Amino acid sequence: MKVVRFHAPGDVRFEDAPEPEAGPGEVKIRVRNCSTCGTDVKISKFGHHHIHPPRVMGHEIAGEIVQVGEGVDGWSNGDRVQVIAAIPCGKCAECERGRMTVCPNQESMGYHFEGGFAQFMVVPEKVLAVDGLNRIPDGVSFAEASVAEPLACALNAQNLARVGEGDDVVVIGSGPIGCLHVRLARARGAARVFLVELNRERLDMAANLVLPDAAICAAEVDPVEEILKLTDGRGADVIITAAASGKAQEQAIEMAARQGRISFFGGLPKDNPTITCDSNLVHYRELMIIGANGSSPAHNAEALNLVATGAVPVNDLITHRLPLESAIDAFGIVARGEAIKVTIEP
Repeated sequence: MKVVRFHAPGDVRFEDAPEPEAGPGEVKIRVRNCSTCGTDVKISKFGHHHIHPPRVMGHEIAGEIVQVGEGVDGWSNGDRVQVIAAIPCGKCAECERGRMTVCPNQESMGYHFEGGFAQFMVVPEKVLAVDGLNRIPDGVSFAEASVAEPLACALNAQNLARVGEGDDVVVIGSGPIGCLHVRLARARGAARVFLVELNRERLDMAANLVLPDAAICAAEVDPVEEILKLTDGRGADVIITAAASGKAQEQAIEMAARQGRISFFGGLPKDNPTITCDSNLVHYRELMIIGANGSSPAHNAEALNLVATGAVPVNDLITHRLPLESAIDAFGIVARGEAIKVTIEP
């Protein structure tokens, strides 16, 4: 079969690989869609400490079962499924407390296990053990189902930040995750959702799709001042930094309303992970700064339901659909910001 495999930083190849077989406790799927994200770009350029090459990349996976391994119950050939990306152990103290997103033993598809940029792949027993294989609801396409994984990450963040009825929400970053955050905040009853982005062209592309209440280009105006104007000086109830930007995190604190919640969704570069925090703003406004890291199996199932019910549409966010042999080109499209969501169809 054909795969897209990471060998070393800057060395990702479209090549042949043996077709896998499902072992005990596993299922084999025919991959129908595996969508791309910024993490794939970073891996292709810099590698990752959890990846020991060669490794088939791809972690936003949807497909259909073609082989059920010994001892697997409840699944059959032809079942349409979505696969979680982050695999908690299900046994540690955090998992037992229901905190699967911060499992210290977490493993991942496309990192520890062969990923979805392939014609076929095996879903590991560890995924099935934590209910990480989800049935795709009727009416949801494979492409849409592959977007459930990033939507699940957004859902985790908005749960932690308690996005809800009547909130003014700011999303900083207009990439695919930012677009999902805008739509999810609306689905959760936010009064207004504002989108902030440095790149005017990227902002316009996203805003034309997700229609925020205001689209603010941070290269042209001071986003803190603009949010304060839009909220009559009060600030926003929730600010989500869906960008790998320390400045965005600093601005998020400045534009928060009293008792505002700030979600540091986008991680910072490892060589520059610190910001300047006005601690007095946090103190006197009673602000809450909240991290967000990935998603749990339950988040993935809920995300699929949000797509199935139409609460969070995702189909129009998929702006590029490419064959497997174009996956490496897709990384360039993502890196240059030329798309919202790019999906690969092996």
